[in-house]
Amino acid sequence: MAENKRAKKTLGIVIDALMYILLLAQMLYVFAGNTIHEILGITMFICVIAHLLMKRKWFATVFKKGRKVSRARRFSDIISLILLALIITLAVSSMGVSRFIFPWFKYVSSPTLHKYLATAVLTVSVVHGGMHGYFRAKSKRKALILIVLGAVAAAAIGLALVPYLNRHFKTVSITYADKIAGRQVEWTGGKTLTVYFTRLGNTDFDADVDAVSGASLLLADGELMGSNQLLADMITDAIGGDQAAITLTGEKYPSSYASTTSVARRELSAGARPSIVPIDTSSYDSIILVFPLWWGTIPMPVATFLEQSNLAGKTIYVIATQGSSGYGSSISDIEKAAPDSEIIKVTSIYCDDIPDAREKIADLLEEKMKR
Repeated sequence: MAENKRAKKTLGIVIDALMYILLLAQMLYVFAGNTIHEILGITMFICVIAHLLMKRKWFATVFKKGRKVSRARRFSDIISLILLALIITLAVSSMGVSRFIFPWFKYVSSPTLHKYLATAVLTVSVVHGGMHGYFRAKSKRKALILIVLGAVAAAAIGLALVPYLNRHFKTVSITYADKIAGRQVEWTGGKTLTVYFTRLGNTDFDADVDAVSGASLLLADGELMGSNQLLADMITDAIGGDQAAITLTGEKYPSSYASTTSVARRELSAGARPSIVPIDTSSYDSIILVFPLWWGTIPMPVATFLEQSNLAGKTIYVIATQGSSGYGSSISDIEKAAPDSEIIKVTSIYCDDIPDAREKIADLLEEKMKR
């Protein structure tokens, strides 16, 4: 009996440790890739189920009427219930953003929500595990300090470290023809010009640039390419029409992504309108505008394009790319810059999904034609 009890306890510790390791490994998906990320996710949820089965007696007592426990124990129970709710929600969101195991699941498909849920699960898991140590600790004060520090570190990993690694260490490499080809859309939006803004062509990259960000750059057949240019090529392949890049005529953005964000913030604060090569939109009925979200809105060169172009009476279809912010305030800012145009939201694409967005874009553009 004693040996069985010890074996069960050891197994429980192993499962708990494995869950923490798997959760951290998934959050560092920048090094693992999507397929391994999803497999690790399934493995973690199997461990969660095993953990719950081993702790099933807890469920029978936690809701027991008249149960008297200390404040610390009650807090621990509440944390456990919150963690369980978060894990269930994370599981659903995992299916929603899946591209390998559950591509048919179309609900709760927000990468932003998924990212924040993962951070919340890691943070609350640290508190949950820390409370077990708290009950055994001789110094409750030190135990509480360690729990708080652990929770802060967990939140920092999800909110700061993971995005940093994704920006600076992720390399996306594609075969161009495979990503561009797809079904054709019967486009009834008249003569159409796809206008896009991307870092490539607007940045003085270092000659030895080799680490590229999936949010803004990728390698297409081994050549550096802007992610939004890839989207523009997808659109042109799907509906036809012409294409134009928003290109700076003056000083370019710096090679470093962090430095570019600093420059972009100063431009936004100053309401700057960088000089660009003029784009003639006079003969077009529709404009499909593709841009990355910078500080929650359109980059200032895009604002220049909107304000210096005659877009009155035209329909502007908006496709934004982003790391977490949806459309931000870009739609209202576009409406202010082009008040006499009809603005239609097509989609806001999470940066990791850009290389595989061809069919989604075709579906959404076709849907807008049927409205």
